[in-house]
Amino acid sequence: MLNNTAYQTNLSAVENLEPRLLWQWFAKICAIPHPSYYEEAIANHIVDWAKARGLSVRRDDVGNVIIVKPATKGMENRESIALQAHLDMVPQANADTPHDFSTDPILLRANPDDKNWLMATGTTLGADNGIGMASCLAVLESDDLAHPQIEVLLTMTEETGMVGVFGLQAGELQSKLMVNTDTEEIGEIYIGCAGGIEANIHLPLTQTNYSFDDALNFTIKGLKGGHSGLDIYKNRGNAIKMLARVLAEVLPNFYGEFAIQILTGGTLRNAIPREASVKLAFSSDRRDELVAALQAAFDVVRNEIMRAEPNVMCQVADADHVGAALTYEDTAKAIRLLNVLPSGVVRQSDLAEDTVETSLSFGVASIDEQGLSANLLIRSLVESGKAAVCTSLDNLASLAGATAEFTGDYVGWNPDDQSLITPLTAGLYAQILGHEPQIKVIHAGLECGLIKQSHPDMDIVSIGPTIKNAHSPQEMVHIDSVATYWQLLTQILANAPSKA
Repeated sequence: MLNNTAYQTNLSAVENLEPRLLWQWFAKICAIPHPSYYEEAIANHIVDWAKARGLSVRRDDVGNVIIVKPATKGMENRESIALQAHLDMVPQANADTPHDFSTDPILLRANPDDKNWLMATGTTLGADNGIGMASCLAVLESDDLAHPQIEVLLTMTEETGMVGVFGLQAGELQSKLMVNTDTEEIGEIYIGCAGGIEANIHLPLTQTNYSFDDALNFTIKGLKGGHSGLDIYKNRGNAIKMLARVLAEVLPNFYGEFAIQILTGGTLRNAIPREASVKLAFSSDRRDELVAALQAAFDVVRNEIMRAEPNVMCQVADADHVGAALTYEDTAKAIRLLNVLPSGVVRQSDLAEDTVETSLSFGVASIDEQGLSANLLIRSLVESGKAAVCTSLDNLASLAGATAEFTGDYVGWNPDDQSLITPLTAGLYAQILGHEPQIKVIHAGLECGLIKQSHPDMDIVSIGPTIKNAHSPQEMVHIDSVATYWQLLTQILANAPSKA
């Protein structure tokens, strides 16, 4: 439910920003917890608000919110336009920021280093896709915009599997034109995106009891993280891969002298992991040598990525040796599998300049009494590229004695050379910017491809303001770009083409 104290605090952070109505909605959205799988509170708030304003509103079978607003006077013969955003946000917090995303609000603040950017306090901001959602609701609330009939579609649980658009049924929307609001760079129009699939790899492992009398936690932290698609080419460190490499470097000289008890890394499949930690059991008389070896191996990796990751660090902390640990053989087997599982760019596109065609991001890893679990997200602009990576992972898992399961397959979004809304958007954007916008295909998973599966005649573009470091606590939105985005969005509505 709405946290009124947080809402007032957030309003004070955006009180002088334009467009005022959009920022007021964003302040409210941030004051209602809405991470993936916890969108009911915000969905119900929006439904109640729409009913109070006399708008037609409904929720479909999977919980998507659909709101219809009639055309303004003189716009009745223009094509209806659907506006689309997703209800959920990615929940990521800094280690020193206790935050329960299911109950705690997001608190807004200006970036202390540059007041032109808005951030949250120690957590993801949720500008992805909260700004887009706020713009849709501001259009619905506004009384001074010219527009055709508008359908607003707010989808469920986009960030963890695109649940809402997977469940969207044919005929739910009547519009032939759609503006998706999930783009994160001003001056760009997206007309296509990558498809994706999730890989879940499981390796059974055996534990045993040792006579070890010591244990430690070794943690890698301080990485930037970021979006597993948009940021995959930026050479940012992956905490899981760094930890695996450190352990692999140490293993040959310490085989049989330490064992893994617990390992954790990352929290979301679509976020580059910022932290990873392992608990090792060993004999206390080897502690100094083991710690020195871990530190030396980490230093090598750190020196390689210091330019991209200046804040990366490792931390050694005492731990109680409680319970069993992996056998020596399975400790080695787990380290080797983690070390060889790939993460990063697989291939650049031959068709779209400076665009990743295929990638995979190793997002989450764990070792516990159930064994080793690894979660990776594969993206590709071509279905065959996605399939090739799946085959490689399946082969690798088989060689390691593990199993690979692939879930949540979603198609990409292919550009439409007969599009009506793309040239309209590009022409209006050029007038606003004073130069031509970039029309691009993005290496991220937008909902547009799945929307076109249920609504194949829908003509879609995606636009949005500039958002940096999405899916990480460093997420921020450029304030002036929001005003530019709003100007474009409202101009598209005002210039909707006449019905055929």
